[in-house]
Amino acid sequence: MATMATPEHALNTSGDNDPVWVHREPYSNRPRFPKLTKDTQTEVCVIGSGIAGVSTAYELVSRGVPVALIEARDVVSGESGRTSGHLSNALDASYTELASKHGESGSKVAAESHTWALKRVGEISQRLRLDCEYRTIPDYEISQYERGDPKHDEEMTVLQEDVKKAKELGVPASYEEGYAIKGWDGLPDQRDVAIFKEQATFHPTMYITGVLRWLAKQPNFACYTRTRMVSIEEKGFLSTAVKITTLDGHTITCKDAVEATCIPLQKLSVVAQLEYLRTYCIAVRVPKNSIEDCLINDQAVPYKYVRFTACDDENDYLVIGGCDHKVGQEQETGRFAELESWVRARFTKAGSVDYRWSGQILDSTDLMAFIGLNQGKSHTYIVTGDTGHGLTMGVLAGKLIADEIQGVGNPWSKAYSPNRLPPASSVPGMLAHDLQINSQYKRFLQSDIADIEDLAPRTGGVIHPTTKAPVAVYKDDDGKVHRLSALCPHLQGVVCWNNVEKSWDCPVHGSRFSKDGICVMGPAKAGLAPMEEASEKDQKRASRA
Repeated sequence: MATMATPEHALNTSGDNDPVWVHREPYSNRPRFPKLTKDTQTEVCVIGSGIAGVSTAYELVSRGVPVALIEARDVVSGESGRTSGHLSNALDASYTELASKHGESGSKVAAESHTWALKRVGEISQRLRLDCEYRTIPDYEISQYERGDPKHDEEMTVLQEDVKKAKELGVPASYEEGYAIKGWDGLPDQRDVAIFKEQATFHPTMYITGVLRWLAKQPNFACYTRTRMVSIEEKGFLSTAVKITTLDGHTITCKDAVEATCIPLQKLSVVAQLEYLRTYCIAVRVPKNSIEDCLINDQAVPYKYVRFTACDDENDYLVIGGCDHKVGQEQETGRFAELESWVRARFTKAGSVDYRWSGQILDSTDLMAFIGLNQGKSHTYIVTGDTGHGLTMGVLAGKLIADEIQGVGNPWSKAYSPNRLPPASSVPGMLAHDLQINSQYKRFLQSDIADIEDLAPRTGGVIHPTTKAPVAVYKDDDGKVHRLSALCPHLQGVVCWNNVEKSWDCPVHGSRFSKDGICVMGPAKAGLAPMEEASEKDQKRASRA
């Protein structure tokens, strides 16, 4: 399991720990593209090379539309490269819950669109002959409690209701009492399952890079990496063009732009309607065919989930994830140990843990993603709020946005629109969420460490001198101290040290930075400034906070 030895590693991925996907598809295998070195024009500019950006580019290019795709770092360096790899229409929010917030029509859109997306990956994999482990499998929804516990029965009753609702929406599902998952030979007895059939799984980075290689051969596609967008603006009233400016000062002028950046580069609006969470994964060796090839999800909050990917001739990797928490607001210690204990208690053939990593998910307050024209815009589209299903969401976003750009009616548009009004039932939660994240500005009055001498090698912390702006301090392997401004460039939140991924994470709106200050997650559009470059403006803002 590699670690972030140099700043170069932050161009490949957004954490110190590598995900299991590099086992079969190392960073060195990913396609390379040039940096943008001059102003250019295109019909559509897509920002972001994850599943949403690449899917949008594929749908448009396949229809003959000229597309330029830009990426701030290297391709697939964001959260699509750190996912747990689920392709499922068994959503985190039950169909019963979705119907209560968005009505029957909204829950039907969720079912239809995610079903389309998981099948679309299979179609494209076959069409492009991609080696990406795509296959259809069942998803088992189980109770977090053992049989005999009254809470087990309560959760299974809820699952039976969701199965009924799913079937009404056309999702093949059933309930089976006493079902035992093959290979679950440990002591916890959590039999009884809601079965969602015709789910899928794949190797996400092999799929995305395979589509990128196909795109690279098309005459109406261009891709530029290490090309960071710092501004996006529509020119004039009733604009007919979008101007994108990069960190190096070059511009891309286009008719339409798509921010497929996990989260758009803007101050608030939809940004304030998202909850930012870290989620954890481990990959454990298990003998081939010793455990049923399936997806497993329990009903805990946060829940734990299981799936498989290839390892070698003798073993597969069992990927187990969960233990979510808000970005920058809790210590990460112990999450991997909890996941390992959970899996070993249930699957006694589990072997070595070869990979440990974390990723980021964005839950929307009303449980539906935001896909479509950005608020107040005429030609700028966004994709955000994955709500735990970023892979299928990214694929369906490709079709939805391509349709909207081309003026093709799509029955999903209204439900996913970034301009929709939140349901009344979501308002109290939105207000509580807003208060909670704004309370994180209390960090202006706090220090993580009293003295730099308190830091062990490969750790960091924020020091806040009483008369100056807070300083993010990192001590490397050799004991050398590195100082950065601790103020997130987005809305001046004070970052926190993430000791698992060796990164600086903002607890306000989830922006993240490598230990060297490189921005690896928005909505911030720039990195943390070295202290000698920290502006007087930041210092003044800190003194006023």
